[in-house]
Amino acid sequence: MTNRNVICMRVISGKYRRIILNGYDIDGIRPTMDKVKESIFAMIGPYLNDSVCLDLFSGTGSIGIEALSNGCKHVYFIDSMKSAINITKANAEKLKCNASSTIILSDYTKALKDFNKKNYKFDIIFVDPPYGKIKIKSVLDKILEYNVLNDNGIIVCEYEDEKLEDTYLSLNLIKYRKYGKTYISIYKNMR
Repeated sequence: MTNRNVICMRVISGKYRRIILNGYDIDGIRPTMDKVKESIFAMIGPYLNDSVCLDLFSGTGSIGIEALSNGCKHVYFIDSMKSAINITKANAEKLKCNASSTIILSDYTKALKDFNKKNYKFDIIFVDPPYGKIKIKSVLDKILEYNVLNDNGIIVCEYEDEKLEDTYLSLNLIKYRKYGKTYISIYKNMR
């Protein structure tokens, strides 16, 4: 018997290419389309090798897993939904990438605050909050407030209904794309 709520997503490139990931079609989770994911990873390729990434609002973990598949050293997955965290754990186990994954059930602001207290910094931060519920600008403000992005690190933002500026304090927009209703903005920390 098939569970109608289970959908399939796949890793599109790198060492886990074509592996099917599990994901739930539940309120609050919206998998990134393959063409958008492919474009994101083409744009950030030079930043991935041996990087430490933060997948904020990770959902099923498909973006962070794509980063691991393409040379990232370690990914911290954060989501506030227990069901999403359980799927991320299952996907990490399926790919045998538990050693390079830290999966945390947490609100994003609490996670950023905790990372600041532990003096953790990231080379790449993926920001894809639930559309219409959390604004990208609010997340960027918190990332800067808690100082968790390395100098010359990047933030990859995926969103629909916001107008973002070209600069936010030390962040400068370095790449921008639009795919239907989806926008991708990539900021670099110029410190």
